[in-house]
Amino acid sequence: MMENKQYNKFYKKIKRPSALFQIVIVALVLGSFVTFLNIYELRKLQMDHLNLHIANPEAVSESFSKKSPVYWIFGKQIDSGYLDHVMRVLERVGYVRGTNNSNWDLLWAHDYPFGSVKGLDSLKSHQMVNKFPGSGWITNKLSLATSNIKQAPKAFKIPSEKDAFFKYAKKYPLKKWVQKSNNHRGIRIRSVDELDFSTGNTFVQEYIDNPYLIDGKRFDIGIYTTLVSVDPLRVYIFDGDWLMRYCAKDYYPFDAADVKKYVVGDDYTPTWKMPSLKKAYTDLMFTHRESFFHFVRSKNDSVIKLTNQIHEAIRNVYISKVSSLIRSMSSYGGTSNFFEMVRFDFVVDKDLNVYLMEVNMSPNLSTAHFSQNRLLYEQVLYSMFSLTGVAKTVANNWIKTSRHAYEMQISERDIHVNIEHCDSPQCTKNCAIIECQLCKWCLNQEISSDLQRAYKEHMNRNRWRRVFPPPFGNQKNALSWKKDTYFDKLSEKNKLLFLWFRGKCVQDNRWCA
Repeated sequence: MMENKQYNKFYKKIKRPSALFQIVIVALVLGSFVTFLNIYELRKLQMDHLNLHIANPEAVSESFSKKSPVYWIFGKQIDSGYLDHVMRVLERVGYVRGTNNSNWDLLWAHDYPFGSVKGLDSLKSHQMVNKFPGSGWITNKLSLATSNIKQAPKAFKIPSEKDAFFKYAKKYPLKKWVQKSNNHRGIRIRSVDELDFSTGNTFVQEYIDNPYLIDGKRFDIGIYTTLVSVDPLRVYIFDGDWLMRYCAKDYYPFDAADVKKYVVGDDYTPTWKMPSLKKAYTDLMFTHRESFFHFVRSKNDSVIKLTNQIHEAIRNVYISKVSSLIRSMSSYGGTSNFFEMVRFDFVVDKDLNVYLMEVNMSPNLSTAHFSQNRLLYEQVLYSMFSLTGVAKTVANNWIKTSRHAYEMQISERDIHVNIEHCDSPQCTKNCAIIECQLCKWCLNQEISSDLQRAYKEHMNRNRWRRVFPPPFGNQKNALSWKKDTYFDKLSEKNKLLFLWFRGKCVQDNRWCA
């Protein structure tokens, strides 16, 4: 009994907290509450500071979000695999796939979309399309072959130029010929007697019968090329590598009936299977192009001669078609929403003369036949997305809502050139002089916008290099340049762009190439 009383007394002492303990608990609770209030007030002050110093100058709207840019694809059987690398690279640079009903940022059109996709004549400022209206003037084989491009083999439209062909063939009886249509199928060498002069929309083209051979094989060279602006004209080529394709069979002993000896097909021989190239490509880890260049130099041949002709041919094609492209663009507003990558295919004769065979719209980027081409295709795509601004260096919503976010990439000060001209009395009084039209008080908004886009392209071009306007190479060439007939034939906008790139080259040698 006594033990129970003592236990109850002891239990009550434990159960009833002391006054000191209660005071400590209350103090801790009050302290936590005060700390919470302080944190809340500090956070509020920080938000007020951000609203005061960031929201107003940056003009960030309530719609600002971290929404990913959206792409959608126009084409046939788009999930069959041939566009896997396109989708993969787009997703790596932050895009998500949508549909034509999405608020999209990029339309990747494998098929020509104009006339099939609605709304392309009223695009929003952030929307881009990887095709130009009228680009068929470049990629149509009949149009290209009969354009009298210096580097294209002689060609005649059939049947309209049949008489001219017979006259030419009689003058050069030893020349061989191929007959082509726009679908590029069924190509083989034919005698004049075998040619079909009754079928329309075909053309007869001279066959280059003295090819440059490597390990006994004829080959072609594919140059990825991107048009980013039509008026003024700006064209870039991928300078990181070339697509080199060698015929499946040796050229000699020659047999015109065996097209695998002279036509590059899907079963072409790749670089890594060429005895003279595989060491440089496989063991030494050089590119297709550098492996090819190494072979050419080993024969004491000039790669500079070769590349200069390729660049000239690409320039000539776009210059010859630019007026047609401008007409096609007339109902689509400006060109800033459009870009287009194609592939120029060339063959080379034994004297390293270059001949343009065709320009491929939507060039093959599938590794179904050769998985080793993944690196080339993905570097081409990634670099092209950087060049064109598809791969964003600043989040979309900042660009849409913030003047400061735009200016940190390119400001008005970045585009001004020719300070000696602009500071001279003749330019302060006269904007009619073409050199003065690049000065601040003469520069109109349209040209200023074009120059800003050109500036961003140059800064983001990655492995792409400009072929038009043609680069000067170095500052010495830029400083010594004088107006010539080539310059005089350019449109006024192209003259201004040419002079602007010259001015940037004089300022900084990095702009010369």
